[in-house]
Amino acid sequence: MHLAPALAHEGWEVTLICETTDQALPGVRTVRHRAELAPHGRLDATPHLATPEQHVRIGYRVADTLAALTRLDGPPDIVYGHMGWGGLIFAKDVLPSTPLIGYCEYYHRAEGGDAGFDPDLPVPPDDRQRLRLRNSAQLLTLDALDGGVSPTQWQKSRYPGAYQSRIATCHDGIDVRTFRPEPRARFRLPDGTILAPGDPVITYAARDLEPYRGFPQFMRAAARVARLRPDVRFVVAGSDGISYGRPPAEGGRWRDVMMAETGMDPARISFVGKLPHASLMRLFQVSAAHVYLSYPFVLSWSVLEAMACGALVIGSATAPVEEVVRDGVNGLLTPFFDTDALTGRMMEALDGGPGLAALRQNARRTIVERYALDRCLNRQQALIGSLLGRRMTQAPLRTAGAA
Repeated sequence: MHLAPALAHEGWEVTLICETTDQALPGVRTVRHRAELAPHGRLDATPHLATPEQHVRIGYRVADTLAALTRLDGPPDIVYGHMGWGGLIFAKDVLPSTPLIGYCEYYHRAEGGDAGFDPDLPVPPDDRQRLRLRNSAQLLTLDALDGGVSPTQWQKSRYPGAYQSRIATCHDGIDVRTFRPEPRARFRLPDGTILAPGDPVITYAARDLEPYRGFPQFMRAAARVARLRPDVRFVVAGSDGISYGRPPAEGGRWRDVMMAETGMDPARISFVGKLPHASLMRLFQVSAAHVYLSYPFVLSWSVLEAMACGALVIGSATAPVEEVVRDGVNGLLTPFFDTDALTGRMMEALDGGPGLAALRQNARRTIVERYALDRCLNRQQALIGSLLGRRMTQAPLRTAGAA
């Protein structure tokens, strides 16, 4: 999201190749492709092939688009894209001499990460086979890569050892000039209540409210804290869909399931849905404590943005959260499944002990020093420059990206 406009601003001709997009990037040409779905029912007899086949279809369409653009404009100087959905599988077949950089977000394994993390959800052989097939597009792309980028060291470590020397660790970057502490911030709840810094408000944010991001654990602890602290207000940002994992066994939404299980008073918790970025920032700025729980999985940008705003983050002691949040240094950590511990951490944050201000300051400092957008963009551009064998101040003509 940040790299493409930055390159365009420096004089690159940047083309984004994608199926869909919900926003225009400044200075970036967008070219859409369409990968048709497989004929219905054709793969029913062979389990798990639908996803790999769809990845191959996407790869064909991106390759066709790259070939068409090359005939029109000449070959790009570099191709940079996400590896997980097949877009780069055939890029080298079309452009064998063009450097190829892959965004290495997550490599699926049956142990050590999200799969099997919940002790109540073991990984049967059928799921192991599904996960192995799901990596097929990445493995085909890894073999052709000239370089890769992974946002955290742990996410990089998930990839096969034979390829890790090609992968650099560099986050996409956080706009620390925009996401910053603001004592005058205000957040309006749906009922008209205005929240301000210093109010006893605990926040939670995720793309979707589901177990991968610890929503059930958050709700169980929040219900306990609500009974102990009559003044606390909980604000939950996120949609009711499923980004990862599975829906409730009994059907419906995780929000309804957890409200029923915990008996949480609806008057004490506000579900504000998916927020615009500016509103999410204000929520972080007024938060007395921001809870971020995650399976060992992809690190959410939201936790880094919350830290940049000086929020007191209560995070799960899981990878890669521990790569960023250090317990008692720049935030608080708690075992993912320990409701008692999470309850205690929430109460600690609400009690406002003397050391919490330092944790907030250190949280901001961590993001500024390690994840600031300018620093991350410089590192990403240095990688591109090293593959091109030239300094980035000498802008090449064009780059293509596949999303």
